[in-house]
Order: sequence, then structure tokens, then C-alpha cells
Amino acid sequence: MYKENKMLPLSSKLGVNMFNKKNDTEVIINNKRYTLSGFESEEYLQKIASFINGKINDLKSQDAYKTMDQEMKAVLLEINLADEYFKLKRQYDESEDDSDSKSNEIYSLKHEIMSLQTKLEKANKEIERLRDQNVDEQKKNVKLETELASERKKR
Repeated sequence: MYKENKMLPLSSKLGVNMFNKKNDTEVIINNKRYTLSGFESEEYLQKIASFINGKINDLKSQDAYKTMDQEMKAVLLEINLADEYFKLKRQYDESEDDSDSKSNEIYSLKHEIMSLQTKLEKANKEIERLRDQNVDEQKKNVKLETELASERKKR
């Protein structure tokens, strides 16, 4: 047996349809028929109904739930949904903080890499300069040794 009810429009950013066309989607929640109205896709609205049905079924598996009146069942469902929401929000916030921290670390590492690359370039230039200087000194040394050998031959 299904009961028809009209739900308020949804305004989630997830599942928004591409054409911003309002959808009226018939869903079944806890064996009752509802019409969800929103700008989200029909698939998304069905996913919401399925999620809620899953939560209700989880609660129905508990013995204490079976003895509760409808109002208490609804409140328990709301508490469980709110609990899950805040846990997921905390995870998201922690993930955001972790992401920000990692972004800052990446920025610092990139800066350090650039600084080290600059130092490496300077060191390579200094090595090249010293090699050139060494070659010049070796040439001078060969010249002086040649002059010395020539002077020794003259004596």
C-alpha cells in the first residue's frame, strides 16, 4: 500500500541537472509514495530515496525500534542522519585541512626546489669557471715547463 505525499523542493548542488529544469520524481520511501521536486536529476532523487530506505531498514533490524511509536522512529531516523552528516562533515573538514596542509607543503617544497636549482646553477657555473681557470693554469704550467726546459738546454 502506497500513500501519496508532496515533498518540498530540494536544493542540493549535487546531482543538479544540466538544463536547470525542475523535476518532479516519484519515489517510494518506507513503502509510501512521495513526489520529490527539485532541480536535481531523477537519478539523484531516486538515490536519496534509496539512501533513506537503507537507513530505515538498518533501524528496523533493531529490536527496540519495533516497539517505538512513529514519532520516535522518525526522531531516531533524524538523529541517525544528523549523526552521519556531522561525522562526514568532520571527515570532510579534516580532509580539507589535510589538503590545505599538503598544498602548503607542496608550495614550500616547490620553493625549496627552485632555490636549490638556483644554487645548483650557480655551483655549475663556478665549476665551469674553475675548470676554465684550471685549463688556463695548466697551459701556463706547460708554457713555463717548456721555457724552463729550453733555458736548461741553453746552459
